[in-house]
Amino acid sequence: MLTLRDLWPNRDCQGFSRRDFLRVGALGLGGWSLEQQLRVAGSPGAAVRAADSGVFRNRAVVMLFLQGGPSHLEFFDPKMTAPAEIRSVTGEVATRHPGISFGGTFPRLAALADRLTIVRSYGSGNSGHSYGEVVSANNPMKASASSVYARVRGTNHPTTGLPSNILVLPEAVSDGLKLDNNFETGALPTLTQPGSLGTTYAAFNPSGGGDLKRDMELAMPPERLASRRELLSQVDGLRRAADRSPLYSRLDQYQRQAFEIVLRGVAEAFDLRREDPRTVERYDTSSLFKMEDLTRYYDMRRATNLLGRQMLLARRLVEAGCGFVTVSDCGWDYHANGNSPKNMTGIYPMGGQVDHAVSAFIEDLHERGLSDRVLLIVTGEMGRTPRLNNNGGRDHYGEVTPLLLAGGGLRHGQIIGQTDATASRATTTPYRPEHLMATILHTLFDVGRLRLEQNIPREIVRLAETTQPIDGLF
Repeated sequence: MLTLRDLWPNRDCQGFSRRDFLRVGALGLGGWSLEQQLRVAGSPGAAVRAADSGVFRNRAVVMLFLQGGPSHLEFFDPKMTAPAEIRSVTGEVATRHPGISFGGTFPRLAALADRLTIVRSYGSGNSGHSYGEVVSANNPMKASASSVYARVRGTNHPTTGLPSNILVLPEAVSDGLKLDNNFETGALPTLTQPGSLGTTYAAFNPSGGGDLKRDMELAMPPERLASRRELLSQVDGLRRAADRSPLYSRLDQYQRQAFEIVLRGVAEAFDLRREDPRTVERYDTSSLFKMEDLTRYYDMRRATNLLGRQMLLARRLVEAGCGFVTVSDCGWDYHANGNSPKNMTGIYPMGGQVDHAVSAFIEDLHERGLSDRVLLIVTGEMGRTPRLNNNGGRDHYGEVTPLLLAGGGLRHGQIIGQTDATASRATTTPYRPEHLMATILHTLFDVGRLRLEQNIPREIVRLAETTQPIDGLF
């Protein structure tokens, strides 16, 4: 948990308590909190069991979730020999693999095809906006892969103090961004749902959305988390207020150290001003299109041109010790019924932005020597109908869903699986969210060692053991 209560005097008769003032690091592997790890590590001859258990593969996951349902035909299975009402409306672009093409808005990713894997036979299995079903793979705990990771790893990195499970919305990289927030109380929270694991393991949302009284969040009033600048200034304010607080003077050295670690990690990781301006420019997608051209459509009311900065922040977070970052990009509901542009013309700016941001991320990881350490996943909650509707759009479809993977020490430079002539269904082994979940868990953990740990819920061990990862990646 990461709970730093507001240090300004509150107005109720209870005042503020020491317990609320500092709570860092919920129980993870072996039952160690951040404070406990520091305390034990500081003892003569002691070692922190969580760090030495061998369960962790020193890898992280960045999941780019395209909310709304991206079309598999316009992404990575264009079927240009099919009739006009089926084939990709954006055409195709050749990849490095002879005879393999991607949709026409992905030239940069096509040029990087040797560094990534496309799973053409993957399907979410649902035809609705069921984010929670996809990210949890319908496991009995109803917990997302990111929350499962946080439960095993612990909620904070023992060195940097950064939360181990973070959700990056567009608001996290743009001061004062105002978007339709219906998703905040509707579908969006299920994207990183903790299920029966409990809210301690829910994702930290630096944008200030959601329930700010949950554990693993900076528990300050929402107005103080309204912008990135406010978050950074309030972190500094917490430091200054802590120095003045009589509570802080009563903390022992390990509690103080944990407090400083958390604040330092949050402040540094989220501050894009620390990044080389040339790197920021390399990622930047804000000039690709005007947001107002898309947000006037109801289904695209949360679409932004900020994905590049979100992906840059994701890279900074995994570098700083976050093990699972979920990046949300909205605006992919392409019925073309007036709630989104006719004839799916919105796919050009949106697809071009994904191409730019994801290729920059893959190249940046490669240049920093992080490719084997970070697994990138790009997918959505479903695909789109193979046949265009009367408005030139595509409707909900769960049989085939776009899925891209890169990095993570897996085998890449391949296309896994095939679909029929109309991209309606898999003609090879079909893969579902449970196979993707297994792929994630086997990437992050040594499953053989995981089963030996007594303090891990048996449901998590069964989840890792009962389904095979996607074939050909390991």
